[in-house]
Order: sequence, then C-alpha cells, then structure tokens
Amino acid sequence: MATLTSTEPATGLPLWQGEESDVGAAVARVAAAWPQWAARPFSYRIEAMRRFANLVRGREVDLADLIARETGKPVWDAKGEVATLLESVEQSITAYSARTGQKRLDGTMGARAALRHKPHGVMAIITPHCTPALLPVAQIAPALIAGNGVLFKPSEKVPATGQFIATLMHEAGVPQDVLSCIIGDAAAGQALVAHDGVAGIVFTGSAHVGLSINRALATRPDRIAALHMGGNNPMILWDMADIRTATALIIQSSFLSTGQNCTSGRRLIVRDSMADAIIENLRETTNRLVIDAPHADPSPYMGPIIDMEMADGLTESFLYLMSNGGRPITHMRRPKDDLPFVTPGIIDVTAMEKRIDIELFGPILQIVRVDDFDRAIAEANATRFGLSAALFGGSEEQYDRFWAASRAGLVNWNRPLTGSAPGFPAGGVGLSGNHRAGGAYAADYCAYPVASAEIAQARASVGVGLRSVEVIADR
Repeated sequence: MATLTSTEPATGLPLWQGEESDVGAAVARVAAAWPQWAARPFSYRIEAMRRFANLVRGREVDLADLIARETGKPVWDAKGEVATLLESVEQSITAYSARTGQKRLDGTMGARAALRHKPHGVMAIITPHCTPALLPVAQIAPALIAGNGVLFKPSEKVPATGQFIATLMHEAGVPQDVLSCIIGDAAAGQALVAHDGVAGIVFTGSAHVGLSINRALATRPDRIAALHMGGNNPMILWDMADIRTATALIIQSSFLSTGQNCTSGRRLIVRDSMADAIIENLRETTNRLVIDAPHADPSPYMGPIIDMEMADGLTESFLYLMSNGGRPITHMRRPKDDLPFVTPGIIDVTAMEKRIDIELFGPILQIVRVDDFDRAIAEANATRFGLSAALFGGSEEQYDRFWAASRAGLVNWNRPLTGSAPGFPAGGVGLSGNHRAGGAYAADYCAYPVASAEIAQARASVGVGLRSVEVIADR
C-alpha cells in the first residue's frame, strides 16, 4: 500500500505519514453502514455533533497547532479558524431544522399533507488545504445531521488535520464506517467522483478541478454535485477619506492567510484621484508585514505558501504581469530559496491591454485605476468568476448600485472580503460555483424533499366517465 507524507511548509520537515486508502472498499463500508445511521433519531445525530464540538474545545490548542504547522498559517490565524469551526457546528444544527425540517398540514376527514427530507446516502466531501478544519466540518456536519454516510477526502497537502477531525468525530459517536477519511492524492478524488456507489459530491477547490467534476457528472442527473470554487475577487475603493482604514481593509482582504482564501481580494479598482495616496500607504504598510514561521516571535502576519510548486507558480505569474504591461509597486520576493515563503506582490495593471482572468491563489494584488464609478463596477464584473466583491467607501446610494450590479455571491461594504456573515449562505456564481451555496444553506444539498398526501382510512371512488350499469348488462 502506498503512503502519503505531509510536510511542514515553514520548515520542509515531514509532519505526518499514513497509508493511502482503498476507495472502493471505503465506499462499500459506508454504503452498508449509512442506513442504520439515518435510522437513528434526529436528536442522536445532533448530540453527536455537539459532542464533537465539545471535544474540539478540549483539544483547541492541539488542533490550532496542527493547522499552523501543516498549512504554515500563523497560530493566531489557526485559532481563528478553530473558533469559526465551532460556530459552524451550531449553524449546521440550526440550518437543518430551518431549511430541511418537517412540515404537516391537516385537512378534512383525517387527510394531511406532509413534507419530509431524506438523505442521499453516500456523499463524498472533497476539501482544499487553505482551511483544513473549518471547511470539512462545515460540509461534514450538515451531511451527517441529515443522515448521510460520508467519504471525506482532505487535500493531500493537509491529511494530518483531516485525520484529526475524523478521529474526533469518531470519538463523539459517529461510527467509523459512517464517516471514512480517504487518504490519497488527486487520483483518490477522481475515483470518488467516478464511483457509482457515491450519490453526491461536495467539492471545494479550484475551478479547473470543479469543471472536470461537472463534466464527469454531465450525464448523471441522479447524482447531486455542490461545487464551491475560487474567484478573481474585486474590491472597489471610492471616496474614502481615511486612507489608513482603507489600507487595513485591503490588506486584510488580500493577504490574510497569505492570500490563500477562496474569497481573498485579487483586484483593487480605485478612483484615479486617490490612487497615488492608497498605493503609497499600501507600499509602506505591506513592507512592514512580518512574514515568518507560524510560531515565530514576534507573531507574523503571513506564513509561507503551502508548497514550493505553488510558490514558484506565483512568482512566475508576477513576472508575467510585469512583462505584459504591469507596473510593479511592491515586488514579490522569495526570502528563503529553499522554502515557500513569498512577500506580497502589488502591481498596477491599468495599462495592460488584456488583463488575465484567473485566480492567482496567493498574495498578489492587481490594481486598476478608473475615473468613473460605473466604469469601476464594469471592471469589477469583468471576470468569469463570481465569488466575492466589496466596496470600500462610497455612499449608500453607490453601494446599492454596486450591490445590484455585482455578479457575486458575497457582496460586502466596508468589511473585509474574507469575512462572511455567520448563519448566512456562502457561495458564488459563474466559475465560482453551481448555485449550491454552502454555509447555512449546505443543508439544501445534503437531503432531498419528499412531499406526501396521506390519510389513514382510504376513501376513493370514480364518479365521472363510467358507463351505467344498465348499458353493461345489455351487452
């Protein structure tokens, strides 16, 4: 059996090693076990999730440390992820009752109409490296609450965190055959998508992989697919007098978690009259950011990129922007040749004849100058993606115009792009998703509605379109 090794990005040292999973055998085990889980009382499944949350609270320091070491996130950032994870568990419980609960309407003579929801059966949940604890729990919890069995495949870059989450779920009372952690690379994910025993796919990751899943399931309308992909996310800066606040919002949006959030800001569209001031403040503040290992002292704002391959790709992308008309403001540098640390790169791409529309998954910020608010909105919408967008500054009337015109599933005003409101949906349009929002709406794709017309005592007659008894007797 092949093995998979996880390496700490900040040190290059091995962190964890485990055997790759047999996908076919895992599907068979979950397929055999989930009906018994679904037959458990709803309250039992809810309590299992709450026990899991309590176990996380008891291991909060350990989990945050593991996230930090395996992803390179600063410890404070990893602790924030764990705190949001705990909120997501209670959100999943509330959302199931609110969005997929039972309804019954009583009629005359004992008749009634009923609405209930059934689990799909075996669901595969495939998650990325950027939030290795929060995203899995935000998908696994609603799937288990609904009564599904789950095949959870964490990114091959963060298997240790994925295994840790699965172990705590098992300790909380979720049977091992109901939740199986699939250890493996991209081939394991492809095997899950192709397996006929899997009734639903929940994927969070790149548009490239999401599109391949969509194509693979094009002839399978019986299998549900919830695709959550990235974005080329715009921020508009307009008539904000407080330049320091504007700078903080832009940095929080673009460089938190080293720019490795799917909602991270990728493009800043700024009013030309204030561009010089914000660019100078961004340059100054960005150069002050501490970039170091997760546990370093003083605490860093950014850690490394997840691996050398992605770090190399980002530096090559920055060079491409420079060689095709981009004007560098802050160069992207590699402080340590043998480790995937990068400094934020900021570049003015206003003069580029054809601006690229791809997701650069890291701390690269492209700036575009405009002189008209309608032009700013058009520039924000000049993307095939549609995950998140934000307006910093502007009037309430301008925000209303921006909100109405934006092609994005998350639209913020004077708030960082990386923060979404708790208890609300999270998802995008275009290449960012297939209209199956996660967050509080994840319950929607974890169960399907069944409408019933019911009565205890059958009563029926055919009153129209029958020949009379006499006609039949004459024949």
